[in-house]
Amino acid sequence: MKTLLILRHAKSSWNNPDLSDYDRPLNRRGKRDAPRMGKFLRQQSLIPDLIISSTAKRAKKTAKLFAKAIGYKKKVSLETAFYHARPETYITILQDTNDDYQRVMVIGHNPGLEALVTILTGRMELMPTAAIAHVLLPIDQWNQLTVDIEGELQNLWRPKALT
Repeated sequence: MKTLLILRHAKSSWNNPDLSDYDRPLNRRGKRDAPRMGKFLRQQSLIPDLIISSTAKRAKKTAKLFAKAIGYKKKVSLETAFYHARPETYITILQDTNDDYQRVMVIGHNPGLEALVTILTGRMELMPTAAIAHVLLPIDQWNQLTVDIEGELQNLWRPKALT
């Protein structure tokens, strides 16, 4: 069994209309929620073996704050293709993951992440900013991951529900 943790980037700022979508930073709530979710997952003993993040500014900052809070000591892997990716893109990238990694986290954007949860678990769930889905996958190797896998949604944590 492999475990996939799916984290939508934390809340971003819309204060500067001149910035491209890709370059939007986190707002105050995002800077609070990202480490909060990391601390929460650390308490659940769900520290990822590998974190792969979109290269968009808000996703990278979410990854940095989350990784520090959870105690992740390795380098966060950055994946340009995760920016506004479709679920199939996440799956393709994950298929190339080293099998030594049992628990992998992806950090990206909606609507792709909500669709990924639906495809992998058969459950339609809302993924607000900084939400984390915990999915068990009935595979032993990452290259076995396909859109036809029937994973199990173990939990879905939303920041507002943790307050």
